[in-house]
Amino acid sequence: MRIVVCVKHVPDLQSERALDSRGFTVRGEDDVLNELDENAVEAAVSLAEEHGGEVVAVTMGPADAVDALRRALQMGAHSAVHIDDDALAGSDVVGTARVLAAAVRAIGAEDPVDLVVTGMAAMDGLTSMLPAALAACLELPQLTLATRIDVTGGTLRVRREIGEAVETLEAPLPALVSVTDQANEPRYPNFRAIIGAKKKPVTRWTLADLEPYLGADVTVTGAAGAGTRILRSAARPGRQQGRIVTDSGDGGAQLAAYLVENKLV
Repeated sequence: MRIVVCVKHVPDLQSERALDSRGFTVRGEDDVLNELDENAVEAAVSLAEEHGGEVVAVTMGPADAVDALRRALQMGAHSAVHIDDDALAGSDVVGTARVLAAAVRAIGAEDPVDLVVTGMAAMDGLTSMLPAALAACLELPQLTLATRIDVTGGTLRVRREIGEAVETLEAPLPALVSVTDQANEPRYPNFRAIIGAKKKPVTRWTLADLEPYLGADVTVTGAAGAGTRILRSAARPGRQQGRIVTDSGDGGAQLAAYLVENKLV
């Protein structure tokens, strides 16, 4: 079984996050593997351990994004592909999906890919659009927001929980699946895994390497091809001291007045 897992290098949730003058995410020394992608890596590695096969981790990003791949390798991925090209800076979700789709096609050129696995969202943008966009580019059935994954023969079966509703969905392989943080408990690499990951291959590709698999899609990559623009951004206002209200029987009226005064209703 050959599995591609897509991961992303993002600013740590506890760090001060911001956009630069171009509307790009400011990257720092505390960037990490996207937390929700750890569940995707765990799902991919667990399937490979159960059924036999290979897991290839893929990311698109600047030079330091290789750190996300190293983490995936420590967790059990067998090899990795880093798509690194300055021309890709500023790509929106559609451009990103098309580049990742080209990478999946390139990986599958010699040996077909059976399954593409992603996290449910990236913690920097939180659009949750990439899994569906990637599946559309690859023309694969998509089973998203899975809390459980099973593969039997050539069939992928997932459990999806939305509120009180529980769904069981199936699709033939090859397919794409995105997993939630309820799908599993990501493993913590031990010392041997961390040392072993340093010997695993990481291949660097540029747009030129992917050109045979991109075709006309190259025109929608990078900031120039993005369908969205950041017009302005500002730092989040600091926390204001709360106002304590003593309820003397008119607490409800004071709350209503506060909501009206601050245009919250």
